[in-house]
Order: sequence, then structure tokens, then C-alpha cells
Amino acid sequence: MKSYKKELHIHTKTRRALVNITPQVRASLTESGIREGLCLVNAMHITASVFINDDESGLHRDFERWLEKLAPEKPHDQYDHNGYEDNADAHLKRTVMGREVVVAITNGKLDFGTWEQIFYGEFDGMRDKRVLVKIIGE
Repeated sequence: MKSYKKELHIHTKTRRALVNITPQVRASLTESGIREGLCLVNAMHITASVFINDDESGLHRDFERWLEKLAPEKPHDQYDHNGYEDNADAHLKRTVMGREVVVAITNGKLDFGTWEQIFYGEFDGMRDKRVLVKIIGE
């Protein structure tokens, strides 16, 4: 069995953003040479997420509105965590959206369902962040 690791570097221009990282993950899979196995993709920060969904702008706006209802950014003093930083809402949003995804690899391709794409969800951005891509298989 082979193993391959790559880190993706992401820096968003806004505090919150959804970034389709499917092309970078596919490129990592090609670089790995692995044809059958599993691909793990996870956010390496506790205020960011990796998840699978549809790449549709209306849905992305729906996520933004829904997450803001669940864990509004302001007022900052509504959260016990806020003090040194003002990002408690980002921690909560990450928990809801998830840390990682695992995708099967079949015949050298990510084995997706219809419309599935891999997204990086940033909830406390405007700084350098990392995403781990770990591929194992043959």
C-alpha cells in the first residue's frame, strides 16, 4: 500500500468564504499515482471546515444565512470564549459543518455522487490556513 500527503494553502480575503477545492484534490490524486484507495481531506484549523456538497451559489448563500442564524458573529460579548479573540462563532460553525471528508478512489478518480464537490469552509479568515490531503491505497 502507498501513502501520499499534500498540504493545500488557503488565504481568503474575507472572514467567511466557501472555496471549491475539488480541482486541487484531484491534482493531488493524480500526483499520488494511487488508483484504488481512500482520500482524506481535512481542515487543519479549528475555525475552518471541509465538507461535500453542490457548487451552487444559491446554496452557498443559504449556508451563510443558516450558519449566521445558528451562531451569529455579533454581538461578540454573547460568547464566553470571546476575549482574546472574537471568533467563537467560527468555532461553532466549524463544528456544524464538519472537520473532514473521506472519498473513495476508484480507477484513479474521486468516486463522487452526482454534483458532489469538496469545499473548504472558512469562518475566521484573512490569514494563512492549511488543508491536509492524505491518500492511501494502491
